[in-house]
Amino acid sequence: QVQLVESGGGLVQAGGSLRLSCAASGVTFSSYMMGWFRRAPEKEREFVAAIRSTGRTYYADSVKGRFTISGDNAKNTVSLQMNNLKPEDTAVYYCAAGPSILTATLEVNYRYWGQGTQVTVSS
Repeated sequence: QVQLVESGGGLVQAGGSLRLSCAASGVTFSSYMMGWFRRAPEKEREFVAAIRSTGRTYYADSVKGRFTISGDNAKNTVSLQMNNLKPEDTAVYYCAAGPSILTATLEVNYRYWGQGTQVTVSS
């Protein structure tokens, strides 16, 4: 049984930082890509960042240079370091896992999802 559990969300002022973590069980990191998506109020869920087991990373243009995704294959965890946060980053952030051969930026390619963690950035 696959389980993804996010942690680290919260309330932060604009310009601040947060680190999200996702603990995965039931998946082998070497066979999966791990991604972060977010859903802002009244908006569709969107891609944020992803990482393959090779270490290759992908970022949405809106977070490039501010967010960093990293993975620990030994611990089966993936993290998202978010710096210089903006009010428009406010959303529920979801961790996801999908087969590593697929396109990393497409939501449809992710098979497993966490419950999400709320990130709120105040201005």
